[in-house]
Amino acid sequence: MSAATGDPRRAGLAAVSLAQALRALRRGRLAMTAALDAVPHLGLAASPDSLPEEPALTGTLLVEAALAAAACGDAAAAGDLTERAARLATAHDERHHRDHDGIGFGPTTVELARALIAMRLGDHSQAVAIHQRATSDDAWHLLPAEHRAAHLIDITRAHLDLGDPHAAGRALAAADAIAPAETRIRPAARTALTAVLRAGFPAADVTRLAATVGLT
Repeated sequence: MSAATGDPRRAGLAAVSLAQALRALRRGRLAMTAALDAVPHLGLAASPDSLPEEPALTGTLLVEAALAAAACGDAAAAGDLTERAARLATAHDERHHRDHDGIGFGPTTVELARALIAMRLGDHSQAVAIHQRATSDDAWHLLPAEHRAAHLIDITRAHLDLGDPHAAGRALAAADAIAPAETRIRPAARTALTAVLRAGFPAADVTRLAATVGLT
């Protein structure tokens, strides 16, 4: 971020990574601050003359801030930030917001964030309902593979908390088919896979995945 001083786009990209790292460390407030501090430098106003990556990056930062707010239990801030991101997303075509830095932003991105926010705030039924609606849209397949796989891994927590290990297993198998590195390296995937195995009678593809990552 220091190296990106004077370059709002590069600073914004660095802020996305910083916010994600802070969320992983359970520092939700700091993550929210890191994401929001970068937003004013990019500008929220959408215009025909604005670069396509600016609204995408701004929206991504708002989504990161909303997820960070949910991580520290601030439902009001999470809702407000999600709505800001949603308003920005409706002004732009999702297909035009995937750039060379791998940023994908649009209505589907916001809906996926809504699902994770609902899950982190304890409403697992709502989380699964939003997830199912968002992933049935054609725009879901336009998102970067790593984004889709990471979301599928994250949503397993909602399936497991609802007592549906088979749905959690299907999500993990789907994530592995999309981006194997996500399921085979991320600790969250290993934790979820262990829970699915302990529930008993996993599907064949889940059993194969468990063998691949060294879980038996």
